[in-house]
Amino acid sequence: MTDKKVAIVTGSSSGIGAAIARRLAATGTRVVVNSARSAEAGRELAATLPEATYVQADIATPDGARRLVQAAVEEYGRLDVLVNNAGTTRRIPHPDLEAVTPQVWHEILDVNVVGTWQTAVAAIPHLRESGAGCIVNISSVAGSRPAGSSIPYAVSKAAVEHMTRLLANVVGPEVRVNAVAPGLIETPWTSQMTQIAEKVRQETPLRRVGLPDDVAEVVLGLIRSTYVTGQVLLADGGAHLI
Repeated sequence: MTDKKVAIVTGSSSGIGAAIARRLAATGTRVVVNSARSAEAGRELAATLPEATYVQADIATPDGARRLVQAAVEEYGRLDVLVNNAGTTRRIPHPDLEAVTPQVWHEILDVNVVGTWQTAVAAIPHLRESGAGCIVNISSVAGSRPAGSSIPYAVSKAAVEHMTRLLANVVGPEVRVNAVAPGLIETPWTSQMTQIAEKVRQETPLRRVGLPDDVAEVVLGLIRSTYVTGQVLLADGGAHLI
């Protein structure tokens, strides 16, 4: 059996997830690319990586989360890293309270919170076997500031951040759990957010919108930082300072 590490990156057919998958693959890690729907893009990405496979699975469902982890272990015989990147949102102005229906809450929380949780729970036994397992959850600055595409989205990311701390407290020493909270990152999700992007370019210390590789670099740093757990690291170009 090879000593190469194995990583699952959920929601990795494009954007931040794809950048994380590429960065991990460049270190020699075998990568499991995943998405709930964008199967063609996921397969195309996996085909470009040295050692990778694609698994279509909806982590918002218990069966999907378990099947994703099982497929990774069956394919490669081990699991060392889980990056919980999969997420969803609805663009709803915060003052529009009536638009935030119970269905909207369920759509967002089922993926961002429940999906993150059940994928982590499915992965943890295998990460423990690794001896140095690692989970990195992708949050958002909206998890700690009154911002974000909608109130349910912001609440979901706050939950992910506290989940990160709670899990880190109970799954060590075999598994570390951290999170990255990006600011505005240039992805298909944010392509219409032109006013916010201009504000970021004009007012934040680094004077630019982030790129998916900026987040991937922080994720890789946390995976490598074997004495760090329970942390949420901002990757926002200094936006929290304004």
